[in-house]
Amino acid sequence: MLVLIGYVIVFVCVFGGFMLSGGQLGALYQPTELLIIGGAGVGAFVVGNNGKAIRATMKAFPRLFRGSKYTKEMYMDLMALMFLLLAKGRQNGMMSLEADIEDPASSAIFSAYPRLMDDKQLMEFIVDYLRLMISGNLNAFEIEALMDEEIETCESENEVPASSLNQVGDAFPAFGIVAAVMGVVNALAAADRPAAELGALIAHAMVGTFLGILLAYGFILPLAALLRQKSSENIKMMQCIKVTLLSSIHGYAPQISVEFGRKTLYSTERPSFTELEEHVRQVKKAGNSTE
Repeated sequence: MLVLIGYVIVFVCVFGGFMLSGGQLGALYQPTELLIIGGAGVGAFVVGNNGKAIRATMKAFPRLFRGSKYTKEMYMDLMALMFLLLAKGRQNGMMSLEADIEDPASSAIFSAYPRLMDDKQLMEFIVDYLRLMISGNLNAFEIEALMDEEIETCESENEVPASSLNQVGDAFPAFGIVAAVMGVVNALAAADRPAAELGALIAHAMVGTFLGILLAYGFILPLAALLRQKSSENIKMMQCIKVTLLSSIHGYAPQISVEFGRKTLYSTERPSFTELEEHVRQVKKAGNSTE
């Protein structure tokens, strides 16, 4: 929704300002210029990316028009889930989590948090490292190094769509100049026409430069920046899980481990110490009442 609102603001301010200054919108309607710029941009996108990058970019587009799912409530769910898993492992031994991680959909702990269950990448990250902790064959430093490698891989994959859009956005002003030059060439080829017609042709040519810059900085490049912001939110969830699990491996109590994870969160979504403590207390009560 914010993307659409932003586009409306850009459109109204740019074209509204043009009209207030006495301009005629009809002069900016140049479909051939749009064809040159847009077609060249799409072509450059296809040339500059392999099939995987193109599919990843297309898949990322729907996320741009949805609000972030990584809200304070989801972070609270994550920390509650981690607390319950670590508390069970500490009380009954890590082997007691084997049934939960082998079939999370049938686990009473996991199934209590459907928002987290819907995030397959997040669930795989939690389950895989709990499985490694249960095996007992890796020390904390080895698990941390492996986590860092996976998070780095995820960051690289998330960067692909943003980088692809960034390249297209950076190219649009140049394609606008290409369209303008072609328009000027067309105008010069008609130099024998009346001055009024020649002036109109040159004005139409200049629209190409305008459209290229507007499309780049008003529409395409902001999408690339938004994709990077959404990627950072996804990575922050993984970092929270990483810190929480490593704290547990180092011997800290579940509640302390969750507190360590809380400190990694962005301040806009991070619950306070008191909020987290109260939330964990409620989770404890709920768990005791179901036993």
